[in-house]
Amino acid sequence: MTTSAPQPAVLSQERLNGAYSYAAYRRLIDELLAQGKTTGPNQSDMLTNYTRLNVQRMERLDKKAELLPELREALGKLQQQYVWVIITEGWCGDAAQIVPVLEKIAQASHGRITTHYLLRDENPDLMDRYLTNGGRSIPKLIMLYADTLTEATQWGPRPATAQDLFLEMKAAGATHEEFAERLHGWYAQDKTRHTQQELLHLLSSMA
Repeated sequence: MTTSAPQPAVLSQERLNGAYSYAAYRRLIDELLAQGKTTGPNQSDMLTNYTRLNVQRMERLDKKAELLPELREALGKLQQQYVWVIITEGWCGDAAQIVPVLEKIAQASHGRITTHYLLRDENPDLMDRYLTNGGRSIPKLIMLYADTLTEATQWGPRPATAQDLFLEMKAAGATHEEFAERLHGWYAQDKTRHTQQELLHLLSSMA
């Protein structure tokens, strides 16, 4: 009889300890904006303006987003402890629409899920293990078992319906402004429903 080799940890505990909490991530963005900057090595007025808009989006979701009752129920059925590693950047519009929802889910898990935020461009080795169609698309959620830091599953960078819209627009040669308008319009109309439903499906399969 053969046995498979144990799955390696996705990252070390030391590296995990160096990740941002949600509060620290939000604080970092605010501090950089006060200097006219954003996260990452690429700096421009355009990226700074995106980041400023993203702060408004995150603040709105922090205050108004409500979790689905069935998602709360699934969280109560989790039998293990999980670590959620979330790869993000302050200038990323999709991250602004999704990261606050991920944090709300973790906060409602009664300690079963802890979140840790890493910046994409500071962690290229990790990001490059979780590419989407060959690209460094974010946000990316990597769900780990807390006791081993091995991968349970992954999700991202956006709900499937939004990803289909993105790919459709990309094939049509849409401009960045057209991407932003259509996608953020979709997020506003969706009110986090598809994000929550996809996370509900993943959590239900892990309970």
